[in-house]
Amino acid sequence: MLTAPKTVLIAEDNAALRRVIGFALKGCGFEVTAAPDGAEAWRIAEGQTFDLVVTDQQMPHLTGVELVEQLRQSTTNAKTPVILLTAKGMELEADTLREQYGVSAMLHKPFSPSQLGALAEEMIGQLV
Repeated sequence: MLTAPKTVLIAEDNAALRRVIGFALKGCGFEVTAAPDGAEAWRIAEGQTFDLVVTDQQMPHLTGVELVEQLRQSTTNAKTPVILLTAKGMELEADTLREQYGVSAMLHKPFSPSQLGALAEEMIGQLV
């Protein structure tokens, strides 16, 4: 369990999965802000610094990678760790995403909420 509340931005277009992710991360002590697509997540991230971003890759308006590109150019979240969720794991190269975009980790769908929570806590623990 995290000692102090940390903030996480979730970008996921599937409403049910967005709720599951939010519930899992709240259970780990995160304060959750959720967006239904990449563009809305970007609008939120422009005005607030987050400790972690969890984003789906395939979303309307901005993909997960496009969102990460925007975040890396921002003043508020340029260094924020990002977990990229994808159903197309074989089409995305984790090392390239890490090197070119600063994606901290990639989880393949389907994943367990507890797996995501453990990864999120591990990433935040590395920042402390």
